[in-house]
Amino acid sequence: MFTHTLSSQNLLKLSHETSNEVLVFDCRHDLMNPEWGRAQYDLAHIQGARFAGLDDDLSGAKTGRNGRHPLPDRPTFVQWLANQGVRKDSQIVCYDQLDGMFAARLWWMCRWAGLKNVAVLEAGYAGWCLAGGAVTDTVHTPLPSAAFDLPTLETVLSMADVQAHLKTPAFTLLDARAPERFRGEIEPLDAKAGHIPGALNRVFKRNVDANGYFVSDLAKQLQALSAATAGLPLAHQCGSGVTACHNILALHVAGLKQAHEPSALYAGSWSEWSSETSNPVATG
Repeated sequence: MFTHTLSSQNLLKLSHETSNEVLVFDCRHDLMNPEWGRAQYDLAHIQGARFAGLDDDLSGAKTGRNGRHPLPDRPTFVQWLANQGVRKDSQIVCYDQLDGMFAARLWWMCRWAGLKNVAVLEAGYAGWCLAGGAVTDTVHTPLPSAAFDLPTLETVLSMADVQAHLKTPAFTLLDARAPERFRGEIEPLDAKAGHIPGALNRVFKRNVDANGYFVSDLAKQLQALSAATAGLPLAHQCGSGVTACHNILALHVAGLKQAHEPSALYAGSWSEWSSETSNPVATG
C-alpha cells in the first residue's frame, strides 16, 4: 500500500492490478471560482474517481467566525467517506489540478479519520494526463460501505489553543500563505491583513517544483526549520486550514514529521483568527 504520495506511473500499475482496490478522489478547486472544480470534474476526470468538493464535502458549516473552511464534524466526515465506499483498509489516492494544495486537505482529513493508506498523486491531473492515464466524463456511483471508528492520526488545534500559546509558548506556528499575505501587504480573502504574532512563514509552494513534484532538497529545506523552532513542535496554519496540510504532508514526505511532533493543524487558521477583533495581529 502507498502512503503520503505516489506517481502517475504507480497509480497506472495499481489500476491494472485487480487485487488492489484503489479509491481515487478528485479534489480540484479554485478559491476565486468555487464552481470550477466540479465543472472540470464533469468535463473529464481520472476513470473511477469520486468528486470531493472543498466547500461541500471537506468543510463544515460556516458561522462567519470559524473560518472560511472549518472542519466538518468528524463522525459526519467519516460517514461521508463510508458513503463513498471507503473502508478502514482502503487505499485512497487524492489529486487536484497540479501541486496538491487541495488534495493534501483530503489526505490530512483521511488521516484525521484514522485511515493510514492515503496518498496524494504527485503532479495531479496534469501529470496523469501526461502519463497517458485514462480519463472519462462518466460519474462514478460508489457502493457505500459500513462506517468505521478508528483512532485519529492527526492533531487539531482550536483558536483557544493558539491564544493560550501566545501567553505560554507551546509550539511554533508555521504559516503556509504567500509571503506578501503573511507580511500584511495584501489580503484578498480575509478580514484583516497580517499574521499571528510569532508565526514563521513557509509558503507551501516551496515544497514542489513547477511540475507539481516534491523538490529533491525538501528534507534539507525542512531541516533548516529546526533551528528556528526553539525546540518546540510545529503547528500549522494558513488562510483557512487547507494549504497548511501541504506543509504537514511535506514533513511526512521528507521523513521529518516525528522530529516536529505533534505537528498539529490550526484548522480555523488566519480566516478564523482575523475574524476575532480581540486577537492580536502582526505585520512585516
